[in-house]
Amino acid sequence: MRYVIIGNSAAAVGAVESIRKYDTRNPILMISDEPYHTYSRPLISYYLAGSKEEAGMLYRPKNFYQVNGVETLFGTKALTVDTARKEVYLDNGEKVSFDRLLVATGGKPFIPPIEGAAGENIYSFIKLDDAKKLKEIAQPGKKAVVVGGGLIGLKVAEGLLKRGVKVSVVDLAPQVLSSILDSAGAQVVQKHLEKQGMEFHLGTTAKTIQSFGPRKIVGLASGMELTADFMVLAVGVVPNIEIVEGTDIKVNRGIITDDHMRTSVADIYAAGDVAENYDVLLQQQRVIPILPNAYEQGQVAGANMAGREAVYPGGFAKNAISFFGLSLVTAGLVKATEDSEEYVAQPGENQYLKIVIRDGRLVGFIRINAVDRAGILTGLMVQQLDVSRLISRLLTPELGLIDLPDDIRRSRLQGGAVQWR
Repeated sequence: MRYVIIGNSAAAVGAVESIRKYDTRNPILMISDEPYHTYSRPLISYYLAGSKEEAGMLYRPKNFYQVNGVETLFGTKALTVDTARKEVYLDNGEKVSFDRLLVATGGKPFIPPIEGAAGENIYSFIKLDDAKKLKEIAQPGKKAVVVGGGLIGLKVAEGLLKRGVKVSVVDLAPQVLSSILDSAGAQVVQKHLEKQGMEFHLGTTAKTIQSFGPRKIVGLASGMELTADFMVLAVGVVPNIEIVEGTDIKVNRGIITDDHMRTSVADIYAAGDVAENYDVLLQQQRVIPILPNAYEQGQVAGANMAGREAVYPGGFAKNAISFFGLSLVTAGLVKATEDSEEYVAQPGENQYLKIVIRDGRLVGFIRINAVDRAGILTGLMVQQLDVSRLISRLLTPELGLIDLPDDIRRSRLQGGAVQWR
């Protein structure tokens, strides 16, 4: 038996640890186009800002591969998979065989259709190498245009500001963080960032980029022009499915998996940001590109690859992040739908609290500058407990287990398992 894992981030690590829980003997080969030890990708903005060194970004200890008996092929790109022959073809001309394969290739940058976007001094921001390139060029007094007002765009903008770069953020949406915040919550974040010197151009997009030496002239759909020394395209990521294109592995937006993380081809699994699986709140298959889900999916895939029975129950979107000291946690639905209701409180300056309730159950929340007890809310969502009598308590900054009625508190402490489907 030979296990091959393509990828070296959270899903891949989860798979290795799960395989070794059940199988300590058979070889594992890990292939990654990056040359680095596994690192935490959310930390690249902190590396850019100078608050994290590369050594402090490790996702697992330096001896992780040795302890787990993992052979590594780093700095080598897997090009395609021959599902019939059970072989992976590499960019160095070699091929490797497998008995069980995990595709954990993550996401790749989405490059919007902007005229001139292929020029010099135009960067993406999803890998450590991206942060290293920006760190070299980001000097005090320089100007940057960041296209994208989501999580990636705002974190790279924060890192650049901390290096003394003047930053303008452009986004087609009328608000920042449109995928994880409502408009009121977004206003709290935007005003805070504007106080730090971040400039915003929302409800428009970059249409053209003209280069005059290192200088950029960015033409917006609104007719405005912005000048910059360099640009970052941070509109988002899409599943990196290139390796399975043209094979009989079924894909939609990502690689389609079942609740065992199996693909449509026997002995081939997928996990992490490249995989589509079940969203328990939207009740549909989709990509949920967040680290905790990726690791859990990797664990489930690894167990099944090793011959055990493990089921991924599904997940939902969860995000915890901060900008210049303003912390926020969001999960699930952040805007009410036809079958749900929302409740809001703004108890203090720069604080914003919101919950979304469906059939008496908590299905989403936003907490800005009141994040210490957000795990209680996430637990209530996972356990599907009826919280209709707790609405006012859930909208308090100091929420604690003591605020919950005895029956719910006991259920939370016991961590009762539920089946979403």
